[in-house]
Amino acid sequence: MSDLTAVTPHAPAPADERETLPQNARALIVLNPFAGQAAALRQNVDAARDVWLANGWTVDVEMTRQAGDGARLAREAALSGYDVVAAAGGDGTINEVISGLAGTRTALAALPVGTVNVWVRELGLPLEPRAAAEVLLRARRRRIDLGRAGDRFFLLMAGVGFDAAVVREVRSDEKRRLGALAYVVRAFDLALRYRGRRARIWLDGRVIRGRVLLVVIGNSQLYGGVFKITARACIDDGLLDVCIIKGDSLAEAPLRLLSIMRQRYNLDPRIEYHRARTIHIDTRGVLPVQVDGDQSGFTPMTFTVAPGALYALLPHTPPADDLLRAAPPRTRRMWQRMLGWIVRRAALPAAPHQV
Repeated sequence: MSDLTAVTPHAPAPADERETLPQNARALIVLNPFAGQAAALRQNVDAARDVWLANGWTVDVEMTRQAGDGARLAREAALSGYDVVAAAGGDGTINEVISGLAGTRTALAALPVGTVNVWVRELGLPLEPRAAAEVLLRARRRRIDLGRAGDRFFLLMAGVGFDAAVVREVRSDEKRRLGALAYVVRAFDLALRYRGRRARIWLDGRVIRGRVLLVVIGNSQLYGGVFKITARACIDDGLLDVCIIKGDSLAEAPLRLLSIMRQRYNLDPRIEYHRARTIHIDTRGVLPVQVDGDQSGFTPMTFTVAPGALYALLPHTPPADDLLRAAPPRTRRMWQRMLGWIVRRAALPAAPHQV
């Protein structure tokens, strides 16, 4: 059943939360030299940098060399008064950068040179760094929420269960060689032997029990760069969206997927959709946790929202109809209506056999 918590609308954001950048903005590009296709990486980043330089920005570049460098460089840039820190890497690089920028006035930007680039896709930015840099010149800085898994921030989502198990099994060399296909290969291999686990989930104090395959806790909507599991999430509403997928095995996954793609969670008794500020998950036997596509510990774990913790550069018209709180309501598309008809037909009881 769907149980969406009633939300009191927030007041409109102050003007300084939607302001444009100064013409002489200072930007730091934090470059992960191991992200995506390394051969063309520096050339693409230099092309993006040239766009900003030609428009009056001051742009410096620093490379990460080990885990934690992205957060450290972003924190130092914020303390030095940079207007923007641009993460040039995948979503893991962005995750490090937000840890350094949280609570500061320096805005996050992203240049797509990673494997999947979910945040870039979420915002509808071009998937070529130079073109993305041109769009970001006209972007506005806006305050958005972050999630926390334990003591680690996340921008996109956290996953508990099956997807985190897949993330654990994908090696870094496979990501560089196969890209997003590496996750697909591992997912198919793991799906044959994966089983649901008994869990208790606290949502702002309310307890849900059951055998779960996957729990997705979303700050934003797009999952894996493909489809939307937490499709009702807003990045500025002070809440996290929680999609709980129950079951014993992944044999019924196609039916779950149809319901999720239609965004009609209440049609499927094995799916629950909620909103909450604090989520605690405990399981019978530990389950892995992933944050923004990187492994991040095991259950039990508590997840919380950090409202307005980050400034980010957003295009004037993000592609999602309701990614921002003040956006107009979404209309259902033809393919969603067709999938709804298929799901309803599949759920009908079989006609009695006539003798």
